[in-house]
Amino acid sequence: MRYTPLSSQFYSSARANFQAHMKERCLAIYCSNDTYPTGADGHLPFKQASDLFYFTGVDQEESMLVMFPHATNPAHREILFLKETSELIAIWEGAKLTKEQARERTGIQTIIWIKDFERTLRTLLAEAEGVYLNDNPHMRASVEVETREMRFSKWFRNEFPHYAIHRSAPISYALRAIKHPEEIAQLQKAIDITRAGFERTLGFVKPGVMEYEIEAEYMHEFLRSGSRGFAYTPIIASGSSACVLHYIENDKVCKDGDLLLMDVGAEYGNYCADMTRCIPVNGKFSARQREIYNAVLRVMQAAKKLLKPGLMMGEYHLAVGELMTKELLDLKLITTDDVKNQNPEWPAYKKYFMHGTSHFLGLDVHDVGHWHKPIEEGHVFTVEPGIYIPAENIGIRIENNIVIRSSGNIDLFKDFPTEVEEIEALMAH
Repeated sequence: MRYTPLSSQFYSSARANFQAHMKERCLAIYCSNDTYPTGADGHLPFKQASDLFYFTGVDQEESMLVMFPHATNPAHREILFLKETSELIAIWEGAKLTKEQARERTGIQTIIWIKDFERTLRTLLAEAEGVYLNDNPHMRASVEVETREMRFSKWFRNEFPHYAIHRSAPISYALRAIKHPEEIAQLQKAIDITRAGFERTLGFVKPGVMEYEIEAEYMHEFLRSGSRGFAYTPIIASGSSACVLHYIENDKVCKDGDLLLMDVGAEYGNYCADMTRCIPVNGKFSARQREIYNAVLRVMQAAKKLLKPGLMMGEYHLAVGELMTKELLDLKLITTDDVKNQNPEWPAYKKYFMHGTSHFLGLDVHDVGHWHKPIEEGHVFTVEPGIYIPAENIGIRIENNIVIRSSGNIDLFKDFPTEVEEIEALMAH
């Protein structure tokens, strides 16, 4: 295995926490992701469904989890369904998990081959009154391809129309948002790998290199460190491309005098780092670049301290907007009249800082959580303010990942090269 998995105790505890919120005489069903085809006989690399992984640690396709805590038969209270290895699969793909390996990984004692799922489900439903089905109500979700989970839910509703249906997501969103120490350690590993990639690029970047060459330097460091690669499609944006928030072409030449914005993160064990750093292509910030960079850095450092248990995210983003407004006034990018006459729905600072400052982070880069509820201890957020000035070919964003603690937040990027002087010194070596 490429990564060190979390303990089986973690997954047992995650399931127990979910089951504590279930109604009596109900069962919950989770599905793995599909392996998605590309064309001819090709497939994309498999990426496990985050919810199934959170509850089992199983990184394998054609898997299903059933939780039925009030089942009469103790063997039916937790069941993991897996794809059975055949001689052909073992030769062509490699053997799948054995039942004993699955028990050790997950803490689930009842392992049944997936071919027997429907027969087993009918046995369970004979004493059930309702079913928890999973969906994806993430506010930024845009799903055009029917997932295995969506396909299963459609089948279940059609096949068993008289059972009460309950939603799993409200429960799992709350649970997944509070990170266990084992999860934080896994995030830290992803961030440490990301740091190694960043420091590698500092000695590589110079005028004339291509953005995709820099992307390759990150990938080299990530893979050799036990990551399977990027946690998300990397943004390697030089010059004016840094003002395109989701620029992913990474196909331009890095020019002398330009800044380079790198929004990059490694995954480790399915957990995601999310880092953004800006560096000067030639190793030296100009006076103007330094001025704007330090303004963004001040907002980032102040925003980290604003995040506290009990605060609503809406309040937090308003406070960050006030910090950014002050910086933009000092930079003379906006005027006091701009602020006085601003549209409250789109404040003056949004001309140069148009995106949000923070999002949940974990098994997904834009991880799940309840935005309408107060921040809690154990949440993990990005903090990523930016200033984008297309007319000056300057786009700067600085991003760290923060664990919320009532005793003081933990910056998982602690001691990471961030100051102008640190970056210039490392690039000079």
